[in-house]
Amino acid sequence: MADRQQTPPTPLGIYEKSRRERVTSIEVVAVVLSVLWLIMAAVFFLFMDPEAVIGGAGGAAWFILVLRAVFMPVAMLWVAATAARSSKVMREESQRLQVAIDAIRHAYIAQNQSRNAINEPSVTKKLEEIAAAQRKTESALATFSSTRHALAAPPPQPQPQEAPQTDDQVALPLGTPAEDMHPPLASSDFIRALNFPETAEDKEGFAALRRALKDRPTAQLVQAAQDVLTLMSHDGIYMDDLRPDLARPEIWRRFAAGERGRSIAMLGGIRDRSSLALTAARMKSDPIFRDAVHHFLRLFDRMISGFAETATDSELTELSNTRTSRAFMLLGRVTGTFD
Repeated sequence: MADRQQTPPTPLGIYEKSRRERVTSIEVVAVVLSVLWLIMAAVFFLFMDPEAVIGGAGGAAWFILVLRAVFMPVAMLWVAATAARSSKVMREESQRLQVAIDAIRHAYIAQNQSRNAINEPSVTKKLEEIAAAQRKTESALATFSSTRHALAAPPPQPQPQEAPQTDDQVALPLGTPAEDMHPPLASSDFIRALNFPETAEDKEGFAALRRALKDRPTAQLVQAAQDVLTLMSHDGIYMDDLRPDLARPEIWRRFAAGERGRSIAMLGGIRDRSSLALTAARMKSDPIFRDAVHHFLRLFDRMISGFAETATDSELTELSNTRTSRAFMLLGRVTGTFD
């Protein structure tokens, strides 16, 4: 693609073995200082009277003094020069290694972003297309039904007098919300919706998602989960790549009952250090992502409190393995929910 982000090539020199200079400025300085010291020592000992320096100690003492005065400083000078050169080489190697690590990291992030932009289908666009098609279908059915009833309606007949209403009859109050008239959402559809459709051809997944979006609390949670999953995908974090340690159903029930602390720490089963580090950095630097995360955590906490009251252990286990629950485990551990 023309607009695809191109990653600048990494210089091959950063991966090659460094070619060390045979003679550096450190060796030159060490040679000059050594020559100067030898000249000064030669002048000193050639014109100095041994008897005035050591008295009558003898020639052996004079020989040892000459060796220590001449060669000991030169040896210490070259030890310092060797250490300085080793330090310089280590700094250069560290800089090359840092450049290589940065290049690999940028290439990895750019590859994930391009893959996300090219290959990953937009869940939001598909949901909007489904909702638009559903609205068109409902409008057509309503128009057809009203027309058919108008044509087939019989002429008006005299209505019998209504019997007085007894106490056993309950009138439906006016202004009943539309969502209260829908049947309760099945647990299987609820869990399937929180896992989102697997592919664009997952008809059962999209059907469960449509049914779940008719329930207002579930629709809010699905939208919040979709927001955080989309934002995390920009950093190359995908729930399908995570392999969390699933907690037992009784741990989820204790969390739903309001228990916090180390007793429910098993819920933070995400161990991927790269995902945890990238998410923590995004939480500190991106206020939009931070607000979306806190909103999602509040809705998930409210959901699990009600779901755990009627759900079986197997349903809690299925729920904990959905993409939405994995996002909750990751974000809850980053924000310290399980501490």
